[in-house]
Amino acid sequence: MPAAVATETVVAEQDGFVRPKERDGHCHEKTNSTKQGVLPSHTDSFEVVPLWAALTTYFGFGLLILISYLRELLTRWGVIKRCAKVEEAKGFVPLYSDFEALYTVNIYSRIKDCWNRPIASNAGAYFSILERKATDPFNHDLKITGRKIRALNLSSYNYLGFAETEGACADEAQRALCMYGTGTCSSRRELGTLDIHCELELLVAEFVGKPAAITFGMGFATNSANLPALVDKGCLIISDRKNHASLVLGSRLSGAKIELFKHNDMEDLERILRHAITHGHPRTRRPYKKILIIVEGVYSMEGSVVNLKRVVELKKKYKAYVYLDEAHSIGSMGETGRGVCEYWGVNPADIDIMMGTFTKSFGACGGYIASSKEVIDHLRRHSHSDSYATSMSAPVAAQTLAAMKTIMGRDGTDDGRRRLRQLAENSRYVRQRLMEMGFIVWGNHDSPVIPLMIFHPATLASVSLLLLEWHIRIFSIWTLLQGFLKGATE
Repeated sequence: MPAAVATETVVAEQDGFVRPKERDGHCHEKTNSTKQGVLPSHTDSFEVVPLWAALTTYFGFGLLILISYLRELLTRWGVIKRCAKVEEAKGFVPLYSDFEALYTVNIYSRIKDCWNRPIASNAGAYFSILERKATDPFNHDLKITGRKIRALNLSSYNYLGFAETEGACADEAQRALCMYGTGTCSSRRELGTLDIHCELELLVAEFVGKPAAITFGMGFATNSANLPALVDKGCLIISDRKNHASLVLGSRLSGAKIELFKHNDMEDLERILRHAITHGHPRTRRPYKKILIIVEGVYSMEGSVVNLKRVVELKKKYKAYVYLDEAHSIGSMGETGRGVCEYWGVNPADIDIMMGTFTKSFGACGGYIASSKEVIDHLRRHSHSDSYATSMSAPVAAQTLAAMKTIMGRDGTDDGRRRLRQLAENSRYVRQRLMEMGFIVWGNHDSPVIPLMIFHPATLASVSLLLLEWHIRIFSIWTLLQGFLKGATE
């Protein structure tokens, strides 16, 4: 659950900022307060799941699956009607696996109104949700009633509130729309490079502290389509187990050998590095051509922050490269929004490849890769995303430029610094208050992502629907977090 966007405060104060220390005596500046005491800064907190909660969660999912199989069996025998229409083409094998169809029809459809809720406004601090009602007893078909529900937005990655319909960013996007139109209808390698793209890449490189940068129109493709241009067969990728799906896909497409290390576990990372260097490729025993460590700045599902200082130490010790994904940390972490490098006090020159997206803190879409001029020139020649995908829309580039300039203070105001400070204080306040109320909250105290653990599938649906009745919108994730639930039984 991302924290409240920075354009609104959780608790109103005279100067527009949340002041938890002044309101209830709790300090949120450099410590992580938990039930067990005070944790030092830069520390991730993963409270151990109670054994009872873990067992009942597994039992709940197991019971749902068992009942689903029983329903399918009774349906095939004609005892009961199928709860959803499933069209099957005669003579063709099913496009979906048996379990996927079983899960979708019998489990997901029952509470699918907790997800994919359409909105009819911008993703600001408050937005309008279109109400949907089921037209059948099984909740399979949802129809929009026409009623709009105004709700507090606690589910958007619009961290700094730049995705707005008025203000400097909206004005710049509108100006670019009038000048350039909606799109280029061409890739960057052909006729899709505009002067505004070049301006954005120069500013991105300056903002993150690297010699050069390249931008793309899609954040997901920034990872998935560019990793194959950086590593290939004969190379080794050492990836965090909790890395984003775009990094997983890009790693697989590269053809490189992939090793996973435990989430943010630097001892396990060093063990894999040491083994890779001493033993080489498991089949040929030859040394790897290169070793690439892939980590994220802020992990969007766990709310944790990478131990970047230790990653850099291991990188230098074992002569590996580091690929840092800052999709959720750029613009939201650090005193001036420069990401986890600024947060940890790490020199950007020590990070070989810095990746980030414009879809979160900048209120736009697309992504970037910043590195040395040689690496960026290589990507311009070999990146599939740069060669074959349509270039970023000019209004989107203008939106990103305006937001970045505001964060850097080049708009002549302190609006960017105010938004950064407000986001940090809101995040810490919400996390602290949830802990005091007895909830299990994971992640880093300074992270803008706040995972509130519900565990039980039925409770998750109830909480989502209840909060909607209270005009609060959260992002519900229904999954078994295997790695962490396992820790409760050990």
